[in-house]
Amino acid sequence: LPAPPVPSAASMSVVEHVREMAAAGLHSNVRLLSGLLLTMSGNNPELFSPSQKYQLLVYHADSLFHDKEYRNAVSKYTMALQQKKALSKTSKVRPSTGNAASTPQSQCLPSEIEVKYKMAECYTMLKQDKDAIAILDGIPSRQRTPKINMMLANLYKKAGQERSSVTSYKEVLRQCPLALDAILGLLSLSVKGAEVASMTINVIQSIPNLDWLSVWIKAYAFVHTGDNTRAINTICSLEKKSLLRDNVDLLGSLADLYFRAGDNKNSILKFEQAQMLDPYLIKGMDVYGYLLAREGRLEDVENLGCRLFNISDQHAEPWVVSGCHSFYSKRYSRALYLGAKAIQLNSNSVQALLLKGAALRNMGRVQEAIIHFREAIRLAPCRLDCYEGLIECYLASNSIREAMVMANNVYKTLGANAQTLTLLATVCLEDPVTQEKAKTLLDKALTQRPDYIKAVVKKAELLSREQKYEDGIALLRNALANQSDCVLHRILGDFLVAVNEYQEAMDQYSIALSLDPNDQKSLEGMQKMEKEESPTDATQEEDVDDMEGSGEEGDLEGSDSEAAQWADQEQWFGMQ
Repeated sequence: LPAPPVPSAASMSVVEHVREMAAAGLHSNVRLLSGLLLTMSGNNPELFSPSQKYQLLVYHADSLFHDKEYRNAVSKYTMALQQKKALSKTSKVRPSTGNAASTPQSQCLPSEIEVKYKMAECYTMLKQDKDAIAILDGIPSRQRTPKINMMLANLYKKAGQERSSVTSYKEVLRQCPLALDAILGLLSLSVKGAEVASMTINVIQSIPNLDWLSVWIKAYAFVHTGDNTRAINTICSLEKKSLLRDNVDLLGSLADLYFRAGDNKNSILKFEQAQMLDPYLIKGMDVYGYLLAREGRLEDVENLGCRLFNISDQHAEPWVVSGCHSFYSKRYSRALYLGAKAIQLNSNSVQALLLKGAALRNMGRVQEAIIHFREAIRLAPCRLDCYEGLIECYLASNSIREAMVMANNVYKTLGANAQTLTLLATVCLEDPVTQEKAKTLLDKALTQRPDYIKAVVKKAELLSREQKYEDGIALLRNALANQSDCVLHRILGDFLVAVNEYQEAMDQYSIALSLDPNDQKSLEGMQKMEKEESPTDATQEEDVDDMEGSGEEGDLEGSDSEAAQWADQEQWFGMQ
C-alpha cells in the first residue's frame, strides 16, 4: 500500500504547526506562538475547539518546563488537565461533533498521564515531594508506566514509605527486568538479594552474555547489608572478567567500598583509575576530594574542584570538594556555605551533610551539627563515618552516655570489625572507668588490622597516658613499616621527644609536614623544640583539631574575617 500523503504546510492547522515544532524540539518558538494563540483564545473562546485549547496549554507548559520555569509550568499543566476534564465530559454528552478534523486531532492529543508525570517532575524540582506523590498516586495502577513507578518508588523511599516504595520498584522490574537502578533501590530497602535475583532470572537465562548479572546483584546485596569485605571480593571477581574490565561504575563502587572499610590507599587508587577512564566522571568525586584533603593534598583538591565545576556546577560533588578544601584550610564559615549549597542541589548527598556537620561542629554549633549527622545516618546506615561524626559531637558536648549508647549500637549493627572496635574504644577512652575495656578493644582491632591508622592512633594515645613511650614508639614504627601517614609520623615525633630523641623527633615532624604542609601540630612540635634550644617570648599557638579530632572548637584561623562575607548566605545554612 502506498504511504499516506504528508499534509502540506498550507493544509495544516495552526495547532498542528505548534505540535510539529514541539516534536522538533523548537521550544522557544513553541512558547512564543502558543502564548499568542492562548491569548487569542481567551479573547475569543470560539476560536479553538476544546481539544485544541488542551493541546496549546500542554505544549506551552512543556516549553516552560524546558526553560525551568516549573511553577509556571505546573499552573499551565493544571489548566490543561481542567480543559481535558471538560473535554471528556463534552465527549460523553456529544460523542460526535460532525467535524471531520476532530478525529485525527483526538488521536494525537497529548497523554493525560504524561501531563501528570511532567507535573510531578516540576514538583520534585520545586522540592514539593508530597504534591508529586499526590499527583502520581492519582494515576490508576494499571495505567502507570515504568517511569511513573520508578519516580513513585524514589519519592516513597525519600518519604520513608518503604513498603510502598518496594511495591513500586517491583512493578518497575516486572515491566523492565533489567532496570538495574530499581534493583539497587530494592536492595537498599533490605529486600533479599535472592528475591531480587528471582525477578530477573528469566531474562538472564534467555539473553547471552548476561550471566554476570546474578553476581552483580549478589555484590550489591553485600554492599547494602554493610558486608564490605564480601562486597569488595565479589565486585573484584566481576571487574576481573574480561567483558567487565575497566568498568567505571564498578571501579567507583570498589573505591567507595574501600573507603567504607577504612582502606583509604586503595580507595584513592580506584578513584584515580576510574577518573583516568572517564575524565568527566562526577559520581564519587566528593569522597575522592575528601580523602585527598585528609591527606593534606590541598593543591590536588583545588584542581579537582575546578575541574568538576567545569564539568557541571549543578551537581553537589564540586561544591563538596571545594568545601573540603576550605575545611582543611580552617575556613569553616566558607566550608559551611559550600556544604549547604551542595545540600540544596542534592538533599541526599551524604558527603555534603558530613561536610556541613563537621563545619558546624568546629564552629561550636554542636546541636546543629548533630541534626546533619543524624540525617546522614538515615541516608547511609552502613557508613561508619556518619556515626563517627555524631559520636564526636556527643563527646564535644560531654554527652558520654549518648556516645556510648551509639557506639555500642554501631558495634552490634555493623559487627565486630577493626573500625567498630576502634570507635567503641574511642568512647571508652573518655571515661576513666572504661580505660581497660578501651585497651582490650584496641588490641582486638589491631589484631584484625595491624595497619588500621585510627586504631594505632588511639592505642598510642592510651600508651601516652600511661607514659609507656617505648611501647608507643614500637607500635608506631611497626605501623609505619608498610605505610606513610602524617599523623603517625607526628605522634612518633611526640613520643621521641618524650624519650629525649630530639634529632629523630625533628626528622619525624619534617616527614609529617612533607606529607601535609598544613599540619599545625607537627609545625608546633618543631617550633617547640626550636624554642627549647633558643627560648623566645613568642607564645605558642592554640591547637586546632582536624576533622578527625575531638570536635572541640578551635581557632578558626581566619574564618572570622570571612564571617561577614558569608553571613549574607544564611539562607543556605538551614536544613533543606
